[in-house]
Amino acid sequence: MKIQSFTKSYGGRRVLDLPGLELERGKIYGVIGANGSGKSTFAKVLAGITSADQPGPKTEKGLSLGYMPQKNYAFRMSVKKNIMLGSRDRARAESLMDALGIEQLADKGAKSLSGGETARMALARLMMKDFDLLILDEPTAAMDMESSLKAEGLMADYCRRTGCTLVLITHSLPQAERVADMLLFFHEGQLLEQGEKQRLLAAPACLELRRFLYFYGMGDGR
Repeated sequence: MKIQSFTKSYGGRRVLDLPGLELERGKIYGVIGANGSGKSTFAKVLAGITSADQPGPKTEKGLSLGYMPQKNYAFRMSVKKNIMLGSRDRARAESLMDALGIEQLADKGAKSLSGGETARMALARLMMKDFDLLILDEPTAAMDMESSLKAEGLMADYCRRTGCTLVLITHSLPQAERVADMLLFFHEGQLLEQGEKQRLLAAPACLELRRFLYFYGMGDGR
């Protein structure tokens, strides 16, 4: 899956400058970096939510694409009905609710959910369909640890079953380490390093990534 190079600017200030990028099918890409490094902008442009500067299209045509933003929406109906907006497959809806630990909320009004419950519902709703490219922007930010681990397991299962490319924007390096096959490291709007997770974590090439890892207790930051 090839992504053309692109830039994104706001008010004349360039916030993202991405070179050409190729993503493998069946892989989970953990997108890491400090706040303001360009991770969410990358997700929004890739998903077509935000338009980029020239030169135009970013992904191959004909790909089915799913996107989960940081802020999730609950429609004014039950949790189960919200989830089945993605598909009428009742068995799949029940399986997803069970995997995410929200089966007991099936008949509850979705508008009454907590932030973490809403996020789990939104993830289930999205995963009712099979996509070629699935982009998740901080999907577990509102979840507790137990719910996050369930969601992470579901991401891995979904990727294996569908063979999709999954792009996971995360503020948590431990999460990226648990889930991702590949890492993309952003710093000040630049994609500074990319590659297999084990290699990047064991032997980061750039100083910025070494310092980022040091913040999480990995390496000496030099």
